Amino acid sequence: MAKGSWNDDPKMVPEAHQALDNLKYEIAAELGLPVKQGSEDYWGHLSSRDCGAVGGHMVQRIVQFAEKAMANGVKL
Repeated sequence: MAKGSWNDDPKMVPEAHQALDNLKYEIAAELGLPVKQGSEDYWGHLSSRDCGAVGGHMVQRIVQFAEKAMANGVKL
């Protein structure tokens, strides 16, 4: 990738990387997308629509998780 791309930015919470990666592949499997964890994140054979659907579902799940946590009194 070109210098200064999104991928060069440091992660806000590096410890979350693996959990988010697991969530991505879990959702991809639920959507029936032909990707396997550990495939070096090459998803070039998928449409932008399918990749975007994975991201959208990830955001929905993260928001649901945060809402439940806040409803149970957990400060985020």
